[in-house]
Amino acid sequence: SLCAAHARYNFAHEPVWYITACLENTILFCFPPAITLEDPDVKYPLRLVDKEIISHDTRKFRFALKSPDHVLGLPIGQHIYLSARIDGNLVVRPYTPVSSDDDKGFVDLVVKIYYKNVHPKFPEGGKMSQYLESLRIGDTIDFRGPSGLLVYKGKGSFAIRPDKKSNPVIKTAKHLGMIAGGTGITPMLQIIQAIMKDPKDETMCYLLFANQTEKDILLRPELEEIMANHPTRFKLWFTVDRAPDGWEYSQGFINEDMVKNHLPPPADDTLILMCGPPPMIQFACNPSLDKVGHSNDRRFTF
Repeated sequence: SLCAAHARYNFAHEPVWYITACLENTILFCFPPAITLEDPDVKYPLRLVDKEIISHDTRKFRFALKSPDHVLGLPIGQHIYLSARIDGNLVVRPYTPVSSDDDKGFVDLVVKIYYKNVHPKFPEGGKMSQYLESLRIGDTIDFRGPSGLLVYKGKGSFAIRPDKKSNPVIKTAKHLGMIAGGTGITPMLQIIQAIMKDPKDETMCYLLFANQTEKDILLRPELEEIMANHPTRFKLWFTVDRAPDGWEYSQGFINEDMVKNHLPPPADDTLILMCGPPPMIQFACNPSLDKVGHSNDRRFTF
């Protein structure tokens, strides 16, 4: 190993700066970066250090980790929970960061703010998203994790637990179909980025992304950049409930034709991942996948 090689090397005749550089390198290679989420049952308060306005209702929040050398410590496919006391009640919500463990010193969350009195069915809006919007630079919020039933191991290998108490089952895929609705895009982006970052990972990704309107499409620039950089490895298709004039993608709820035309066909080396509002999964995604012939044991819902 690199550490062993340094241990055997005779530094007696080398200048001090060279020895220092070598030792610093050795330390970097011998010791993985410090992890923030050391214990999944402990809450870690992290400080808000930046807030970027992405659109009228979308923000990117950056939280500082314990030190500039820390990483979050989140396996690909897993999420964190934010918790806060809001109006006297403890509110807990899952989020998947858009940053990764390649990023030291910070974690980024892209969050859609659900304001009060906008959606008739949800007059109160989103408690956690509005709370995040109210945070000031320097305020803290509690993070807990990692959590989740799926971990992407790389090169098409997924460790999936049927439930929290079960051991993971390894499933492999050469073709990865993904259906995301709204903010359900974040776990998909995390996996897509991990796959595209590894030139030896030959997994093909196909994303079908549903939103209410074109302006609701979260992380569109990031997705389109990945598609431009990896046109043979990543296929991207949108559908919106209300399409603008000249819209070149699909309109309406996820249906059989969209699944047939924009996701990989059913096969032993195809895996389908889904994340979105429960009614979308129950009434649109699963029935459409059934009709096309995708087996239940080759599907996973976040």
